Amino acid sequence: MYPNKFIQHDENRIYILNTLFNLPEAYLLACLVDYFTNSTEYIPGKNGIKNGNIFMAYKSIFQDVRDAVDWVHMRGSLKEETVNNLGQYVNRDDRLPMLFNRMHEVGKKTFLLTNSDYAYTEKIMSYLFDFPCEGRKKDWKEYFDYILVDARKPVFFSGGTTLRQVNIETGALRIGIHVGPLAPGQVYSGGSSDVFTTLIGANGKDVLYVGDHIYGDILKSKKTRGWRTFLVVPELQREVRVWTKKCDLFQRLQDLDVQLGDTYKEMDSSCKEIPDISELRTAIREVSHELDMSYGILGSTFRSGSRQTFFANQICHYADIYACTFLNLMYYPFSYMFRAPPMLMPHESTVEHEEKSFVSNGEVEEIEEESQEPIRRRSRLENSESSVPHLFAETPNVVTHHHDTDDDDEDTDKSAEN
Repeated sequence: MYPNKFIQHDENRIYILNTLFNLPEAYLLACLVDYFTNSTEYIPGKNGIKNGNIFMAYKSIFQDVRDAVDWVHMRGSLKEETVNNLGQYVNRDDRLPMLFNRMHEVGKKTFLLTNSDYAYTEKIMSYLFDFPCEGRKKDWKEYFDYILVDARKPVFFSGGTTLRQVNIETGALRIGIHVGPLAPGQVYSGGSSDVFTTLIGANGKDVLYVGDHIYGDILKSKKTRGWRTFLVVPELQREVRVWTKKCDLFQRLQDLDVQLGDTYKEMDSSCKEIPDISELRTAIREVSHELDMSYGILGSTFRSGSRQTFFANQICHYADIYACTFLNLMYYPFSYMFRAPPMLMPHESTVEHEEKSFVSNGEVEEIEEESQEPIRRRSRLENSESSVPHLFAETPNVVTHHHDTDDDDEDTDKSAEN
């Protein structure tokens, strides 16, 4: 779309719709664009649309939709309608209480961190945990060691707000700032990540934070606190299903890429002939479009053709693990170490693991001679400066550190050293 320009992610120019909350907003924008484009009453222009003496800028249309969506969430009847129709709008699973019980059985502590107020949280959580577990129904607050509402993420991960207690009988906030330890069964309002992690005595990789908001949950908690992150992506279930059924399309894309490389195989910088790759480029566009449309009219959430989307790149950067539901944790032991497959860079994926010389014999011999020179200089220096201790750094005999061990516990590291 912009072949000669790099687009900055500036909200004055581009607003990224990448959360579940943005789905109805994106649909409403699409409906408005379709209406103004096809209506004979409006004349589209470069910066907006016109109807007689009335002009509406595209940016103002977008901002009106943004403000309307925010109003519905903050002051409208959205939450009231949701609470009155929980069975229609809230998906629940009877495995949820079982998963939390298993986590507590192995000594894990759990916390709830939500931007919703206590009254709304009480309704939703009571509905989600309304299943008998171990022969009885427990109040949802018994499944959590710490509960924070009105967190105001992502502000929670920076300056935060005042930490106060919530009266669970009335939902009102108690007077004064909470300064003591966090008590089980008590609900708190506001706070900050600094105060919270200090009070619970956990930092960084001690915490696995589960969220569905790539910015407010995952990106901020990873960048500011260093928490382990689990991103919930409900669309993943459909993505995997389509990917499995349409894997032949991706294979065709790879085959076309190989054909494109073969076209230039016997050519170098001395060639003046320009090969005709128009048919290949057309075929790549057609297969990419067919693959995109297999996921729906908006394409895949994770890729466009053979390239990853911006959302997919954010997942790779900030989410340690991701799944369509965090209930998938039930099928792994809590000691399991999740490890991603190795990711190859372009120069690694195109080179075979065979020793090949890319320079002439003369150049190889010259390099080998040069590589011996530092050794000769070292031996001369050692003879003249033998009294100097640790003149040269010793080559490590063991691996001192690599990032694959970042997930290991400190106790494990100490036992390995002993």
